Amino acid sequence: MPNTLHPHCKEVVTDVSDWHLRNNQFLGAALRWLRLRLGALAASAGDDVEDSGQLNSAAQNFSWREKIEQAEMEMDAAASGEMPPALILLSYKLGLSDFEQWVLLLCVAMEFDTSIAHLCADAQDHPNRPYPTFALALACFDDPEWGVVLPERPLRFWRLIEIHTVGNQPLITSALRADERIVNYLKGLNYLDDRLESLVFPFNPGEKMVKEGILPLPASGREVAEAMALQIKTAVAEQDFPLWKLTGIDNQSKCSIIWKVCQELNLRLYRLPLELLPTQGTELETLARLWERESLLLPLALYVDVQGWDEAANARGMALLRRFLSRSQGIFFLDVRESGLALERRTVTFDVAKPTPVEQRAAWELVLGMTSPPAPLLGGEGRNITPPFPAREGGLGGLGQPKAKTISEQLANQFNLNLVEIGQIAEKARGEVGEEPELQARLWQGCLASTRPRLDSLAQRLEVKATWDDIVLPDEEKKLLEQIADQVRNRGVVYDEWGFRERMNRGLGVSALFAGESGTGKTMAAEVIANVLQLNLYRIDLSAVVSKYIGETEKNLRRLFDAAEDGGAILFFDEADALFGKRGEVKDSHDRYANIEINYLLQRLEAYRGLAILATNIKSAMDVAFVRRLRFMVDFPFPGVKERKQMWEKVFPPQTPTEELDLQRLAQFNVTGANIHNIALNAAFLAAKAGTPVGMELVLAAARTEFRKLGRQINEADFRVSGGR
Repeated sequence: MPNTLHPHCKEVVTDVSDWHLRNNQFLGAALRWLRLRLGALAASAGDDVEDSGQLNSAAQNFSWREKIEQAEMEMDAAASGEMPPALILLSYKLGLSDFEQWVLLLCVAMEFDTSIAHLCADAQDHPNRPYPTFALALACFDDPEWGVVLPERPLRFWRLIEIHTVGNQPLITSALRADERIVNYLKGLNYLDDRLESLVFPFNPGEKMVKEGILPLPASGREVAEAMALQIKTAVAEQDFPLWKLTGIDNQSKCSIIWKVCQELNLRLYRLPLELLPTQGTELETLARLWERESLLLPLALYVDVQGWDEAANARGMALLRRFLSRSQGIFFLDVRESGLALERRTVTFDVAKPTPVEQRAAWELVLGMTSPPAPLLGGEGRNITPPFPAREGGLGGLGQPKAKTISEQLANQFNLNLVEIGQIAEKARGEVGEEPELQARLWQGCLASTRPRLDSLAQRLEVKATWDDIVLPDEEKKLLEQIADQVRNRGVVYDEWGFRERMNRGLGVSALFAGESGTGKTMAAEVIANVLQLNLYRIDLSAVVSKYIGETEKNLRRLFDAAEDGGAILFFDEADALFGKRGEVKDSHDRYANIEINYLLQRLEAYRGLAILATNIKSAMDVAFVRRLRFMVDFPFPGVKERKQMWEKVFPPQTPTEELDLQRLAQFNVTGANIHNIALNAAFLAAKAGTPVGMELVLAAARTEFRKLGRQINEADFRVSGGR
């Protein structure tokens, strides 16, 4: 049973079978010694067995003493190896005195040797007591301790023995029985207590990493793992265990680090789901005690994920967790989003971020076919790490290294992924590789797909189809949109290669305000940019994000930005004036907190690696100080006749049959692009029903319907084919 963490014993065994042989020899000698002690005591059966001095008088018989001393020598010889026997190890780990060790041996012997029961009855001069008792132990062994019966002493504290009392039977004469788990431990069978198997589960994220060809920890993650491992070694040596808290949103990187630590320290890692914590006090106490005992015997570490738990909404569960942690020592890893979780025990916090952009780029280069890991994945250690995918001629999919480097830079600049995700995406692409453009597209789409699930639950993903040809805007506004797309596309060059990252004071995000009446093309413009950049586009209604409950708005925004950060998604905040309108006089705590929420969103916008677009129908309602902090502002004017004619020219798909449409006349209707789309769509349905091409009569009828919907005054002459403007 190797246990490299034990501070008192050198427990590195080169031959486990040799240890088992010597452990069995020790148990055999210990059982012979115990039988002799009981036999010597039984020889004085006519005397009072509860007199602890009786053994000495009985042992005056030279034959008994000689045999007992011989058995003790055999025990010492079997215990002198490189790694002590299980009984000695357990005594070290759980703090048993010599007397407590022999009491435990007496109880365990009942499970090993059927003759022990008869000897117990004879030694106690009581045929109805064929079992160990504290009274028997006090009489049988040297240096007896009456205090071993107390609940806080190891035998009872660690649940090593069970006490079976019948009626009003005194504690000292009650039957004792060794815990089954402890019996097997002394045999050399070390496993998790059966009573814990329904509450904690083996947690082996590393196995999945190996099977899926996951990349090694990057240097930044390995630094955290090495620092944590060093602290745990010190804690074990001093038997003073803090809680190790890992903060951040990247659960997979945290699990990778924990797995690395456990591999380094030979710890078995288990996971405790919070919902399984016992609610009854006695059951929770038993869990805490057994887990602490098991963590000393195996040894173990426990992983608890509280990242997805809302402390306010799950107050009961968090209270149970605090109680459990306060009552159980050992190695605990807490996975939390932020460091604010208050706990009674001392904690050591490690902030875990996604791998740096440089490390991500190096990981992409490795999976795309480099024959040796780049330096950011080695951390200067010079380790010989085999790439997860066998190198091919020219790299994955036949890429040459210059092209692989370019693709790696593009992926690392746009997406914020951990190495587990990068490995999984590349592995999937490897089985589907084709020509170079197809491979690059598969990798890009794989990155998009891997980052969608979290955002899809927080915002509305828009399907992007619009192109530059679909949007009608004045040239100046269109050029601004092109600049926005160019900045997102080329930020890696400007920030990293040209050194602007070190000169940026506020952040690296690209933010823009789209201002214009409803229907003037703000959403379409966002779709065009998303389509050009091949990115996910999410619409967030800020009026829905803002909560009347203090602090909830900030929480909603944090979840949103954390999820969007990974995929570099384009965030389109509709009705931005709901949160960024002109700030009036602060009248109460809610108004003061609203200003805090605005500042928080500003900070996240500026730090966001992707593109954030805020849209408003009322530009004049926006806070001027806020607008100044945005990088772009694009006006979407109400379209004039020229722009409306261009919209009419584009609105019908090429497959739609049309005839004799007077586009110049239709452009006279004072409506937005969204209204023109509605009119064209309704006219198409009218034509489909009539079985005719889309003509002026049907378009004018649809226009009249749209005007009624808008509450406009209707001049019937404007909607007759023979009429007109």
